[in-house]
Amino acid sequence: MSVEFIGFIANSNASETIVRQGPVLDPNYIETVAKAHELAGFDRALLAFHSTTPDALQIAQHVLTITKKLKVMIAQRPGFTAPTLLARQLATLDQLYEGRVSLHVITGGNAIELRQDGNTLDNKDERYARTSEFLDIVRLEWTSEKPFNYSGKYYNVENGFSQVKPLQKGGIYTFVGGGSDAAIEVSGKHADTFALWGESYAQVRDVTGRVRAAAAKHGRPAPRFSLSVRPILADTEEKAWQKAEGILERATALQDQTGFRRPNHATEGAKRLLAAADQGARIDKRLWTEIAKLTGANSNTTALVGTPEQVAEVFADYYDLGVSHFLIRGFDPLPDAIDYGRELIPLTRKLIAERQGVRGEAAE
Repeated sequence: MSVEFIGFIANSNASETIVRQGPVLDPNYIETVAKAHELAGFDRALLAFHSTTPDALQIAQHVLTITKKLKVMIAQRPGFTAPTLLARQLATLDQLYEGRVSLHVITGGNAIELRQDGNTLDNKDERYARTSEFLDIVRLEWTSEKPFNYSGKYYNVENGFSQVKPLQKGGIYTFVGGGSDAAIEVSGKHADTFALWGESYAQVRDVTGRVRAAAAKHGRPAPRFSLSVRPILADTEEKAWQKAEGILERATALQDQTGFRRPNHATEGAKRLLAAADQGARIDKRLWTEIAKLTGANSNTTALVGTPEQVAEVFADYYDLGVSHFLIRGFDPLPDAIDYGRELIPLTRKLIAERQGVRGEAAE
């Protein structure tokens, strides 16, 4: 099972510890971060979706233009673009940029934010049912060699057909995330990779088992699994924990300016991170939950703290649990991405390859 590292390209320099100073859309920053990810050895990078931010599809095209090998993971929410249109948009990009496109499907847990884009489905299970229909149609656009009809509760298509197909055979690689039972069900039917946040070993065992069972129900092989976490590195463990405490102090002091505050609701994924935080500030070997606790787990906010060798060892542990994709970003995004490429990424690849060799496994 091959290992993949996924980075994160924001539209400007900001985080829980950095107050944005420049424009909301900073092309120079995007270009610098994209090229840094490619040079650091990342396989692909996530472009996020929110109801008020620049369009991820167009940002992704810019990133693809200025890089040579870096793949993009384009977050999209079903319900706001017709599935036939999004399928053709992504297929066109995939042809133009040699198969470097992937889709990250985010159904959305915050009904208040979703209304900013005109959403009318407040019930989360209904939104996931819409997502499932959406992905049915997207896949048909990508694969059907003749016009097709689709009749569902949320979408109806007559004689749908796309002349442009993705360069990737069988359709564009698709990530699906979510923490609810409905999310698990949709992922079992549609996901190539299921995306988890940075959870404990026990939580990862639980979720991956449920997703595998859902895939089996649909007669599909189990998807791969991705883990999102924020590595905090230093040359000694003591310095790494000191660095983590400094990050917590800055994040606490800057909450009003950065906007990373507890929301007035918690998604199922956030509830899982907060449940881990309730077990203590440090879980398993070095999973740190304090930023998740501070912000209400309003994004992927758990961290792995230690030396590059120690954090690589934890990644290898997660790999043994079935995780093959690691979505990593720092609290100081650009220098952290460069730093990860120096030691953490190569060390993790080496350690997992050694474990594969001991077990007689072949990397796919």
